[in-house]
Amino acid sequence: MKSQNNNYWKENLKYVIILLSIWFFVSFGLSILFKEKLDSITFGGFKLGFWFAQQGSMYVFVILIFIYVFLINKLDKKYGFDKK
Repeated sequence: MKSQNNNYWKENLKYVIILLSIWFFVSFGLSILFKEKLDSITFGGFKLGFWFAQQGSMYVFVILIFIYVFLINKLDKKYGFDKK
């Protein structure tokens, strides 16, 4: 049982690290580091770098929350933690 719990948390942490890395890349990379290059593209009448800084990173974060819920529900079923 302890080994099963350890494997569960290892996979859970893997998901968290991957999803937070994606969010970091979008929020920091696209809105700060690559802003100048992205500003040459417009999206909805705004420069894309500005859009990611103001709106895009929040949208991506909300989408990542739904992805995390989906992955954790699948993980719970895999390890039998979905039964109450």
